[in-house]
Amino acid sequence: MLEKLQIIQQRFDEVSDLIIQPDIIADQKRYVQLNKEYKDLQKLVDKANEYKTLTSNQEEAEEIIKDGSDAEMVEMAKMELEEAKEKLPQLEEEIKYLLIPKDPEDAKNVVVEIRAGTGGDEASIFAGDLYRMYTKYCQDQNWSVSLVDSSEGTAGGFKEVIFEVSGEDVYGTMKFESGVHRVQRVPQTETQGRVHTSAATVMVLPEAEEFDVEINMNDVRIDYFCSSGPGGQSVNTTYSAVRLTHEPTGIVAQCQDQKSQHKNKDKALKVLRSRLYELELSKKLEADAQKRNSLVSSGDRSAKIRTYNYPQGRVTDHRIGLTLYDLQNIINGDVQKLIDELQLFQNTEKLKESGEVF
Repeated sequence: MLEKLQIIQQRFDEVSDLIIQPDIIADQKRYVQLNKEYKDLQKLVDKANEYKTLTSNQEEAEEIIKDGSDAEMVEMAKMELEEAKEKLPQLEEEIKYLLIPKDPEDAKNVVVEIRAGTGGDEASIFAGDLYRMYTKYCQDQNWSVSLVDSSEGTAGGFKEVIFEVSGEDVYGTMKFESGVHRVQRVPQTETQGRVHTSAATVMVLPEAEEFDVEINMNDVRIDYFCSSGPGGQSVNTTYSAVRLTHEPTGIVAQCQDQKSQHKNKDKALKVLRSRLYELELSKKLEADAQKRNSLVSSGDRSAKIRTYNYPQGRVTDHRIGLTLYDLQNIINGDVQKLIDELQLFQNTEKLKESGEVF
Protein backbone atom coordinates (compact mmCIF):
# COMPACT_ATOMS: atom_id res chain seq x y z
CA MET A 1 0.00 0.00 0.00
CA LEU A 2 2.82 2.41 0.84
CA GLU A 3 4.26 1.82 -2.65
CA LYS A 4 0.96 2.88 -4.25
CA LEU A 5 0.81 5.96 -2.03
CA GLN A 6 4.39 6.82 -2.99
CA ILE A 7 3.39 6.79 -6.69
CA ILE A 8 0.43 9.05 -5.84
CA GLN A 9 2.75 11.46 -4.00
CA GLN A 10 5.10 11.62 -7.01
CA ARG A 11 2.19 12.37 -9.36
CA PHE A 12 0.87 15.03 -6.95
CA ASP A 13 4.28 16.76 -6.89
CA GLU A 14 4.40 16.57 -10.69
CA VAL A 15 0.90 18.10 -11.11
CA SER A 16 1.67 20.78 -8.49
CA ASP A 17 4.63 21.82 -10.61
CA LEU A 18 2.70 21.67 -13.91
CA ILE A 19 -0.23 23.91 -12.91
CA ILE A 20 2.07 26.88 -12.34
CA GLN A 21 3.74 26.58 -15.77
CA PRO A 22 2.79 29.50 -18.10
CA ASP A 23 2.24 27.24 -21.14
CA ILE A 24 -0.17 25.03 -19.14
CA ILE A 25 -2.10 28.08 -17.84
CA ALA A 26 -2.38 29.29 -21.45
CA ASP A 27 -3.93 25.94 -22.53
CA GLN A 28 -7.32 26.27 -20.79
CA LYS A 29 -8.48 22.68 -21.45
CA ARG A 30 -5.27 21.14 -20.03
CA TYR A 31 -5.25 23.57 -17.10
CA VAL A 32 -8.83 22.67 -16.08
CA GLN A 33 -8.07 18.92 -16.30
CA LEU A 34 -4.89 19.24 -14.22
CA ASN A 35 -6.65 21.39 -11.63
CA LYS A 36 -9.31 18.69 -11.16
CA GLU A 37 -6.61 16.04 -10.88
CA TYR A 38 -4.76 18.19 -8.32
CA LYS A 39 -7.87 18.47 -6.11
CA ASP A 40 -8.50 14.70 -6.26
CA LEU A 41 -4.88 13.86 -5.50
CA GLN A 42 -4.80 16.37 -2.63
CA LYS A 43 -7.46 14.32 -0.75
CA LEU A 44 -5.43 11.14 -1.21
CA VAL A 45 -2.11 12.75 -0.24
CA ASP A 46 -3.67 14.13 2.99
CA LYS A 47 -4.99 10.67 3.90
CA ALA A 48 -1.64 9.10 2.94
CA ASN A 49 0.24 11.49 5.27
CA GLU A 50 -2.18 10.64 8.06
CA TYR A 51 -1.62 6.92 7.35
CA LYS A 52 2.20 7.29 7.38
CA THR A 53 2.08 9.20 10.69
CA LEU A 54 -0.11 6.53 12.30
CA THR A 55 2.03 3.59 11.08
CA SER A 56 5.17 5.43 12.27
CA ASN A 57 3.55 6.03 15.69
CA GLN A 58 2.59 2.36 15.86
CA GLU A 59 6.16 1.20 15.15
CA GLU A 60 7.61 3.63 17.73
CA ALA A 61 5.11 2.54 20.37
CA GLU A 62 5.87 -1.15 19.75
CA GLU A 63 9.62 -0.49 20.19
CA ILE A 64 9.09 1.40 23.49
CA ILE A 65 6.86 -1.42 24.81
CA LYS A 66 9.43 -4.02 23.72
CA ASP A 67 12.23 -2.09 25.46
CA GLY A 68 10.15 -1.73 28.66
CA SER A 69 12.81 0.25 30.60
CA ASP A 70 10.59 3.28 31.35
CA ALA A 71 7.23 2.36 32.91
CA GLU A 72 5.69 5.80 32.25
CA MET A 73 6.76 5.77 28.59
CA VAL A 74 5.44 2.21 28.19
CA GLU A 75 2.03 3.34 29.51
CA MET A 76 1.90 6.23 27.01
CA ALA A 77 3.09 3.94 24.20
CA LYS A 78 0.30 1.45 24.97
CA MET A 79 -2.29 4.24 24.62
CA GLU A 80 -0.71 5.38 21.35
CA LEU A 81 -0.63 1.82 20.04
CA GLU A 82 -4.30 1.33 20.94
CA GLU A 83 -5.24 4.56 19.10
CA ALA A 84 -3.25 3.57 15.98
CA LYS A 85 -4.79 0.07 15.90
CA GLU A 86 -8.26 1.59 16.19
CA LYS A 87 -7.80 4.22 13.46
CA LEU A 88 -5.70 2.34 10.88
CA PRO A 89 -8.34 -0.14 9.54
CA GLN A 90 -10.86 2.66 8.99
CA LEU A 91 -8.21 4.83 7.30
CA GLU A 92 -7.18 1.91 5.07
CA GLU A 93 -10.81 1.53 3.95
CA GLU A 94 -11.05 5.24 3.14
CA ILE A 95 -7.82 5.09 1.12
CA LYS A 96 -9.04 1.97 -0.73
CA TYR A 97 -12.10 3.86 -1.96
CA LEU A 98 -10.05 6.95 -2.85
CA LEU A 99 -7.74 4.74 -4.92
CA ILE A 100 -10.64 3.57 -7.11
CA PRO A 101 -10.18 5.36 -10.47
CA LYS A 102 -12.62 8.26 -10.59
CA ASP A 103 -15.06 8.69 -13.42
CA PRO A 104 -13.88 11.86 -15.22
CA GLU A 105 -17.53 12.94 -15.55
CA ASP A 106 -18.08 13.01 -11.76
CA ALA A 107 -16.74 16.53 -11.23
CA LYS A 108 -19.13 18.04 -13.81
CA ASN A 109 -22.17 20.21 -13.20
CA VAL A 110 -25.48 18.76 -14.42
CA VAL A 111 -28.64 19.48 -16.35
CA VAL A 112 -31.61 17.67 -14.76
CA GLU A 113 -34.77 16.93 -16.76
CA ILE A 114 -37.93 15.72 -14.98
CA ARG A 115 -40.90 14.63 -17.11
CA ALA A 116 -44.34 13.46 -15.98
CA GLY A 117 -44.98 9.91 -17.21
CA THR A 118 -48.09 7.72 -16.91
CA GLY A 119 -50.76 8.93 -14.51
CA GLY A 120 -52.16 12.17 -15.95
CA ASP A 121 -52.49 15.09 -13.51
CA GLU A 122 -51.12 13.01 -10.63
CA ALA A 123 -47.91 12.32 -12.61
CA SER A 124 -47.43 16.09 -13.11
CA ILE A 125 -47.97 16.72 -9.38
CA PHE A 126 -45.39 13.99 -8.61
CA ALA A 127 -42.90 15.55 -11.10
CA GLY A 128 -43.36 18.79 -9.11
CA ASP A 129 -42.69 16.91 -5.84
CA LEU A 130 -39.47 15.48 -7.30
CA TYR A 131 -38.40 18.94 -8.49
CA ARG A 132 -38.93 20.32 -4.97
CA MET A 133 -37.10 17.32 -3.43
CA TYR A 134 -34.03 17.84 -5.63
CA THR A 135 -33.92 21.63 -5.25
CA LYS A 136 -34.05 21.27 -1.44
CA TYR A 137 -31.33 18.61 -1.56
CA CYS A 138 -29.13 20.82 -3.78
CA GLN A 139 -29.56 23.80 -1.43
CA ASP A 140 -28.44 21.59 1.49
CA GLN A 141 -25.30 20.73 -0.53
CA ASN A 142 -24.65 24.46 -1.15
CA TRP A 143 -25.06 23.92 -4.90
CA SER A 144 -26.71 26.55 -7.05
CA VAL A 145 -29.89 25.69 -8.97
CA SER A 146 -31.06 27.60 -12.05
CA LEU A 147 -34.33 26.91 -13.89
CA VAL A 148 -33.95 26.49 -17.67
CA ASP A 149 -37.44 25.64 -18.92
CA SER A 150 -40.74 24.34 -17.57
CA SER A 151 -44.21 23.36 -18.70
CA GLU A 152 -46.77 23.38 -15.89
CA GLY A 153 -49.38 20.66 -15.33
CA THR A 154 -53.10 21.48 -15.45
CA ALA A 155 -53.61 20.56 -11.75
CA GLY A 156 -50.21 21.74 -10.45
CA GLY A 157 -46.68 20.41 -10.72
CA PHE A 158 -44.97 20.08 -14.10
CA LYS A 159 -45.42 18.16 -17.33
CA GLU A 160 -41.71 18.87 -17.79
CA VAL A 161 -39.09 20.87 -15.88
CA ILE A 162 -35.41 21.35 -16.76
CA PHE A 163 -32.86 22.93 -14.43
CA GLU A 164 -29.08 23.29 -14.07
CA VAL A 165 -27.15 22.44 -10.91
CA SER A 166 -23.60 23.68 -10.35
CA GLY A 167 -21.21 22.96 -7.50
CA GLU A 168 -18.59 20.40 -6.48
CA ASP A 169 -18.84 16.80 -7.78
CA VAL A 170 -22.51 17.25 -8.74
CA TYR A 171 -22.69 14.56 -11.44
CA GLY A 172 -20.79 12.06 -9.26
CA THR A 173 -23.47 12.51 -6.60
CA MET A 174 -26.64 12.84 -8.70
CA LYS A 175 -25.98 10.42 -11.58
CA PHE A 176 -27.75 7.57 -9.74
CA GLU A 177 -31.06 9.48 -9.94
CA SER A 178 -31.55 8.83 -13.69
CA GLY A 179 -34.48 6.54 -14.44
CA VAL A 180 -38.20 6.07 -13.78
CA HIS A 181 -39.48 7.09 -10.32
CA ARG A 182 -42.86 5.63 -9.31
CA VAL A 183 -45.32 6.98 -6.75
CA GLN A 184 -48.13 5.03 -5.07
CA ARG A 185 -50.70 7.19 -3.25
CA VAL A 186 -54.30 8.41 -3.21
CA PRO A 187 -54.43 11.33 -5.67
CA GLN A 188 -56.03 14.63 -4.60
CA THR A 189 -58.50 14.16 -7.49
CA GLU A 190 -59.58 10.67 -6.32
CA THR A 191 -62.92 10.59 -4.45
CA GLN A 192 -63.01 6.84 -3.69
CA GLY A 193 -59.75 6.84 -1.70
CA ARG A 194 -58.07 4.32 -4.02
CA VAL A 195 -54.27 4.16 -4.30
CA HIS A 196 -53.00 4.99 -7.81
CA THR A 197 -49.58 4.38 -9.33
CA SER A 198 -48.04 7.22 -11.36
CA ALA A 199 -44.54 7.79 -12.70
CA ALA A 200 -42.06 10.47 -13.69
CA THR A 201 -38.77 10.15 -15.57
CA VAL A 202 -35.61 11.83 -14.29
CA MET A 203 -32.57 12.35 -16.53
CA VAL A 204 -29.31 13.68 -15.07
CA LEU A 205 -26.97 14.85 -17.85
CA PRO A 206 -23.37 15.87 -17.19
CA GLU A 207 -23.01 19.45 -18.38
CA ALA A 208 -20.73 19.48 -21.40
CA GLU A 209 -18.07 22.17 -21.54
CA GLU A 210 -17.22 23.81 -24.84
CA PHE A 211 -14.17 21.64 -25.38
CA ASP A 212 -16.20 18.45 -24.74
CA VAL A 213 -18.59 18.99 -27.65
CA GLU A 214 -17.94 21.06 -30.74
CA ILE A 215 -21.24 22.31 -32.18
CA ASN A 216 -21.26 23.61 -35.74
CA MET A 217 -23.80 26.45 -35.53
CA ASN A 218 -24.57 25.93 -39.26
CA ASP A 219 -26.22 22.65 -38.16
CA VAL A 220 -28.47 24.45 -35.65
CA ARG A 221 -31.81 26.03 -36.51
CA ILE A 222 -32.68 28.91 -34.16
CA ASP A 223 -36.33 29.90 -33.53
CA TYR A 224 -37.41 32.82 -31.36
CA PHE A 225 -40.88 32.89 -29.79
CA CYS A 226 -42.87 34.60 -26.99
CA SER A 227 -42.45 33.29 -23.44
CA SER A 228 -45.46 31.73 -21.74
CA GLY A 229 -46.24 31.42 -18.05
CA PRO A 230 -45.24 33.80 -15.20
CA GLY A 231 -42.90 36.68 -16.01
CA GLY A 232 -44.81 39.97 -16.02
CA GLN A 233 -45.38 42.36 -18.89
CA SER A 234 -42.77 40.89 -21.24
CA VAL A 235 -44.68 37.57 -21.51
CA ASN A 236 -46.37 37.09 -24.90
CA THR A 237 -45.05 40.45 -26.14
CA THR A 238 -41.29 40.00 -26.71
CA TYR A 239 -39.60 37.21 -28.65
CA SER A 240 -37.19 36.39 -25.83
CA ALA A 241 -37.72 32.59 -25.72
CA VAL A 242 -35.29 30.54 -27.80
CA ARG A 243 -35.58 27.08 -29.37
CA LEU A 244 -32.51 25.39 -30.87
CA THR A 245 -32.82 22.37 -33.18
CA HIS A 246 -29.69 20.36 -33.98
CA GLU A 247 -30.65 19.18 -37.46
CA PRO A 248 -28.23 16.20 -37.85
CA THR A 249 -29.63 14.50 -34.69
CA GLY A 250 -33.06 16.17 -34.37
CA ILE A 251 -32.27 17.09 -30.73
CA VAL A 252 -34.18 20.17 -29.52
CA ALA A 253 -33.38 22.46 -26.59
CA GLN A 254 -35.28 25.55 -25.53
CA CYS A 255 -35.19 28.16 -22.78
CA GLN A 256 -37.71 30.84 -21.86
CA ASP A 257 -36.83 31.45 -18.22
CA GLN A 258 -34.74 34.60 -18.71
CA LYS A 259 -36.12 37.94 -19.95
CA SER A 260 -33.10 38.41 -22.23
CA GLN A 261 -33.04 36.59 -25.58
CA HIS A 262 -29.22 36.37 -25.37
CA LYS A 263 -29.31 34.68 -21.91
CA ASN A 264 -32.00 32.25 -23.06
CA LYS A 265 -29.90 31.33 -26.11
CA ASP A 266 -26.83 30.68 -23.89
CA LYS A 267 -28.85 28.44 -21.56
CA ALA A 268 -30.49 26.54 -24.44
CA LEU A 269 -27.04 26.02 -25.99
CA LYS A 270 -25.80 24.52 -22.69
CA VAL A 271 -28.72 22.08 -22.67
CA LEU A 272 -28.19 21.19 -26.36
CA ARG A 273 -24.49 20.60 -25.77
CA SER A 274 -25.25 18.41 -22.72
CA ARG A 275 -27.83 16.35 -24.65
CA LEU A 276 -25.39 15.75 -27.52
CA TYR A 277 -22.70 14.83 -25.00
CA GLU A 278 -25.08 12.48 -23.18
CA LEU A 279 -25.89 10.77 -26.49
CA GLU A 280 -22.22 9.75 -26.79
CA LEU A 281 -21.91 9.02 -23.07
CA SER A 282 -24.97 6.72 -23.04
CA LYS A 283 -23.36 4.56 -25.76
CA LYS A 284 -20.25 4.27 -23.57
CA LEU A 285 -22.35 3.55 -20.44
CA GLU A 286 -24.31 0.85 -22.27
CA ALA A 287 -21.07 -0.82 -23.31
CA ASP A 288 -19.78 -0.52 -19.71
CA ALA A 289 -23.02 -1.85 -18.24
CA GLN A 290 -22.63 -5.05 -20.25
CA LYS A 291 -19.16 -5.50 -18.77
CA ARG A 292 -19.99 -4.58 -15.19
CA ASN A 293 -22.81 -4.20 -12.71
CA SER A 294 -23.44 -0.48 -13.22
CA LEU A 295 -26.22 1.41 -11.44
CA VAL A 296 -26.06 4.34 -13.86
CA SER A 297 -28.36 3.23 -16.64
CA SER A 298 -28.22 6.23 -18.96
CA GLY A 299 -28.65 3.85 -21.86
CA ASP A 300 -31.99 2.56 -20.55
CA ARG A 301 -34.42 5.39 -19.83
CA SER A 302 -37.26 2.96 -19.05
CA ALA A 303 -35.50 1.42 -16.04
CA LYS A 304 -37.74 1.62 -12.96
CA ILE A 305 -35.35 2.63 -10.21
CA ARG A 306 -37.40 3.76 -7.21
CA THR A 307 -40.89 3.59 -5.68
CA TYR A 308 -42.32 6.12 -3.21
CA ASN A 309 -45.21 4.42 -1.38
CA TYR A 310 -47.24 6.95 0.66
CA PRO A 311 -49.71 4.58 2.48
CA GLN A 312 -46.75 2.63 3.93
CA GLY A 313 -44.44 5.67 4.26
CA ARG A 314 -41.63 3.83 2.46
CA VAL A 315 -39.15 4.44 -0.33
CA THR A 316 -37.67 1.43 -2.16
CA ASP A 317 -34.65 1.57 -4.45
CA HIS A 318 -35.05 -1.47 -6.72
CA ARG A 319 -31.44 -1.57 -7.95
CA ILE A 320 -29.97 -2.48 -4.57
CA GLY A 321 -33.14 -3.77 -2.85
CA LEU A 322 -33.02 -1.00 -0.22
CA THR A 323 -36.23 0.03 1.59
CA LEU A 324 -36.34 3.00 3.98
CA TYR A 325 -39.43 3.87 6.03
CA ASP A 326 -38.70 7.59 5.96
CA LEU A 327 -40.70 8.86 2.98
CA GLN A 328 -41.61 12.27 4.43
CA ASN A 329 -37.99 13.31 5.10
CA ILE A 330 -36.76 11.92 1.75
CA ILE A 331 -39.44 13.72 -0.30
CA ASN A 332 -38.46 16.88 1.63
CA GLY A 333 -34.90 16.67 0.31
CA ASP A 334 -33.12 14.15 2.56
CA VAL A 335 -31.90 12.05 -0.40
CA GLN A 336 -28.33 11.67 0.92
CA LYS A 337 -28.96 8.37 2.75
CA LEU A 338 -30.08 6.77 -0.56
CA ILE A 339 -27.15 8.24 -2.49
CA ASP A 340 -24.68 7.03 0.17
CA GLU A 341 -25.95 3.45 -0.16
CA LEU A 342 -25.83 3.58 -3.97
CA GLN A 343 -22.29 4.99 -3.96
CA LEU A 344 -21.18 2.35 -1.45
CA PHE A 345 -22.64 -0.42 -3.63
CA GLN A 346 -20.99 0.98 -6.77
CA ASN A 347 -17.59 1.39 -5.05
CA THR A 348 -17.76 -2.16 -3.65
CA GLU A 349 -18.44 -3.45 -7.18
CA LYS A 350 -15.48 -1.48 -8.52
CA LEU A 351 -13.26 -2.87 -5.75
CA LYS A 352 -14.29 -6.42 -6.72
CA GLU A 353 -13.50 -5.68 -10.37
CA SER A 354 -10.07 -4.30 -9.64
CA GLY A 355 -9.39 -7.54 -7.75
CA GLU A 356 -6.35 -6.23 -5.94
CA VAL A 357 -6.36 -2.79 -4.49
CA PHE A 358 -3.27 -3.55 -2.40
